[in-house]
Amino acid sequence: MRDSIESGGTPNLLLLYYQPLLWVVWQLLLIPRFAFPLSCIERRPALRQGARRAGWVGCNIVLEGIPAEARIQMVEGGKPADPLEVRKRYARLRPLAQIPPDTRGWTLDVLNLLRSLKNTEFDLSEAYALEPALARLHPANRHIRDKARQQLQVLRDVGMVQFLGRGRYRLR
Repeated sequence: MRDSIESGGTPNLLLLYYQPLLWVVWQLLLIPRFAFPLSCIERRPALRQGARRAGWVGCNIVLEGIPAEARIQMVEGGKPADPLEVRKRYARLRPLAQIPPDTRGWTLDVLNLLRSLKNTEFDLSEAYALEPALARLHPANRHIRDKARQQLQVLRDVGMVQFLGRGRYRLR
């Protein structure tokens, strides 16, 4: 999965939850192929020696590691979402596909952490306050603040963040 994300070969993911007794699709969620940061992948233990594929290592996908914008509801509570709204949400995300896969993870992680601020408007100091969380996600990077500021510019360029001036930003 790691290689797939880094090479840009991840497929779209559809998550289906259904009510088996009622034969009803209760929830259908789309995660576009370009919305998987490495931080959402959780390594599982290798299969035991007695297993048919002993030594094979799988993974879990941690949905909280994927930005909320990238989790597109197609069916919720058994009711289909408006197809035009689903297409609009996907179209808003599509510019993320233009970011090279090896740097896209940073962009998605910064976006996800900015959403955790609970405010749509924030300043650079609030973004810098996310430094410990970003350092945990990217321990090899020694220039977290610089990278976070760069990713704010990338998010601005793809239309997900609006620069208001004087170090102020707004999530769109």
